[in-house]
Parts: sequence; C-alpha cells; structure tokens
Amino acid sequence: MVYKFRVILDAEEDVFRDIAILEDDTLEDLHNAIVNAFGFDGMEVASFYTCDDTWNQEDEIPMFDTGDVPGENKTMSDYPLSDILHEDNTKIIYVYDFINMWTFLVELAAIEETEAGATYPETIFSHGEMPAEAMEKKFEAEEDENHFDDFDDDFDEDDFDSFHGDDHFEDYGFEENWN
Repeated sequence: MVYKFRVILDAEEDVFRDIAILEDDTLEDLHNAIVNAFGFDGMEVASFYTCDDTWNQEDEIPMFDTGDVPGENKTMSDYPLSDILHEDNTKIIYVYDFINMWTFLVELAAIEETEAGATYPETIFSHGEMPAEAMEKKFEAEEDENHFDDFDDDFDEDDFDSFHGDDHFEDYGFEENWN
C-alpha cells in the first residue's frame, strides 16, 4: 500500500507538499522525502513527534539514539510508517533543524494501492515557496505548569565565600597555560 501525506509548513503563507511513500518505509524514509521535497540540504538534525487530534505534541522520535545505553531508545529508522500512522492515527509533527525550528504538520491523507511503474517516495504535488526563514515560535507554558512564582529568592552570598577569583582554581591543579 501507498501512504499519501500532506506535509504543511508552519508559516503565514500556505506552503505544503504532498508525498507518496510505501507503508512499510520508515519514519527515516519519510524524513528524507520531506527534506528533498522542501529543498533542505539534509545536514541538520530532525525529529518526529507523535500528537493528538488537535496537534498537541507528545512523544519524540529522534533521528539518533541519544540514550546513555546504545540501542536503548528507538529512532526514526526503527518505526515503519504503518506502526505509527494509520486510519485511526493520521497526524504527526516533524521538526527540522533545531536552531531554526522548521516545523511541519504531517497528515496521512490517503492509503491507496501502489501504481505500476511508480517510484516511491515521490513528491506528487507542491504548493507555495519556502520562506527565507522559519516562522518564529512562541513557547508558552500551560497555566498549571508555570510554578516560578512559588520559589523564594534564597540566594545566600555566604555559600560563595570560598570562591576567590582565579587563585581558587590553583587548588585543583589547573595550569594557567594548559594547552
């Protein structure tokens, strides 16, 4: 079967690509298809995020295993598309380049039979031009998560009396010109 996705850039102008990809391809294959469809160089780190029906971000699925124990965390290459996305769960968020935060809403639009002679993945429709910069993100905490007002200012200068400038580091064997 072929999954057909609409990949929408989070931007003021309408910018999206429709991508056809095989259902047993992985999230890593979808990542590569998105990179190619939007003209990125593919040199930046990216992640997918599961989400609910209203696009609220849930669990991260990264490109690389960043756990303390190799193989501990699953990555994009570990997830066939059909394991994550199907008729009951059609949405996922994709973020490319964590400096610029190019953010995409990815939605499974159709599941169809493969076409004879077609090559997958394939960009089947393109709309809009990529802006020069990613849209600025506004990060806001939910009301019940903003507990900063609960903390007292408990800074005590006496805790730092033992810190006496550069001379303090001599106690640790650091040399002035160590390189």
